Amino acid sequence: MEVTVIGTGYVGLVVGSCLAEGGNHVTCADIDEAKIARLNSGEVPIYEPGLDRLISHNLSAGRLRFTTDATEGIRGSDAIFIAVGTPPGEDGSANLGFVREAARTIGDHIKQGAVVIMKSTVPVGTSEIVRAEIEGRTDTTFYMCSNPEFLKEGDAVGDFMYPDRVVCGVDDAPARERMEELYEPFVRSGNPLIFMDIASAEMTKYAANAMLATRISFMNQIAELCERTGADIELVRRGIGSDKRIGPSFLYAGTGYGGSCFPKDVQALIQTGDEHGVDLAVLRSVHEANDRQKTVLVRKIRSRFGDDLSGLRFALWGLAFKPETDDMRAAPSLAIIEELLEAGASVTAHDPVAMEVARDYYTKDAIAYGDDEYETLDRADALVLVTEWLQYRRPDWASVSQRMKQKVLFDGRNMFDPERMSALGFEYYSIGRAPAESEG
Repeated sequence: MEVTVIGTGYVGLVVGSCLAEGGNHVTCADIDEAKIARLNSGEVPIYEPGLDRLISHNLSAGRLRFTTDATEGIRGSDAIFIAVGTPPGEDGSANLGFVREAARTIGDHIKQGAVVIMKSTVPVGTSEIVRAEIEGRTDTTFYMCSNPEFLKEGDAVGDFMYPDRVVCGVDDAPARERMEELYEPFVRSGNPLIFMDIASAEMTKYAANAMLATRISFMNQIAELCERTGADIELVRRGIGSDKRIGPSFLYAGTGYGGSCFPKDVQALIQTGDEHGVDLAVLRSVHEANDRQKTVLVRKIRSRFGDDLSGLRFALWGLAFKPETDDMRAAPSLAIIEELLEAGASVTAHDPVAMEVARDYYTKDAIAYGDDEYETLDRADALVLVTEWLQYRRPDWASVSQRMKQKVLFDGRNMFDPERMSALGFEYYSIGRAPAESEG
């Protein structure tokens, strides 16, 4: 099938590359000339495991191409994906400017019988806005579909190739048939291709992310209560996660959620509720709890060292909002670093892939970076663990102890055992568990 994907951000790149791998001829379009030049040379502008191989392979096979002229693909495509950004406005609502611009371009060049597929995460009703924009510019028959993405950063290629489910919102048979043909190679294992009306598909995406965000904020608030009452959040997590009605996913206490989806989508859903006279009070609390949770480690640091952190050095492990990505959008590390710096501390950070991204957030001398995680520890008064990268899980504790000025560890992901850390001579502070005093 001839496919065009408008937008080469995170979603657009994964969708386009995976569809090309499935045998389609895919044109990925973006107005960013520098990005397109990099992609055509085989350079991938984001970190996502497996994506570089897909792009290189399908470029070589002639099934994938990148261009700044979307019209090249639109004119001959049977399926056109809109995968542009929908950044939040000041009130939290999704900005649809890029979506409308893409729709106008499609309307000027769409071919007879094509399906326009909304892949960007957009509020309920956006597909109808797109339909109206296109109809205002052409008499050509076309079909609309809402096909929200459910891609986890760090495992997006696997999620697309072997999806738990594929949600398609359609309102006519030709659109359904086209989507069945397009996704047939990816649902052969029996996972469902779920068809519904367009509005329900748009709502499904927001509701799914809001539910997951709610679980995270719920557990973080229970963790705070655990600390006050002497309970252990890790034992509580195991206890409730074994209930089949609840399950174990997204029950880990930590420093809050970040990234490009959960913060933006929760706010956008709240705004949609406001527009329709529905007060989504639960989600307001989820959002507020998460904002507060991002600095939970700083509160622990101030409790240990005092409010004035002048002259203290902190090693920080992990900048990305989660492992296996370089995405720092709304990452807890940003809030932690900001408060440490404002309190007079100095910060030396490490992340396996996100340090180049971090340099876009901070001036040259704002924070320092270690070539590896151990270099950050030299003369550090404390280690602050923010992102649970695999390489941080089994450190050389003898080297850690030797390098640090004070053996104090703030673990934002509960990666280590409090009793073992105490035996190693560390003051250990985690989330939802009693602090462990050093035995050394």
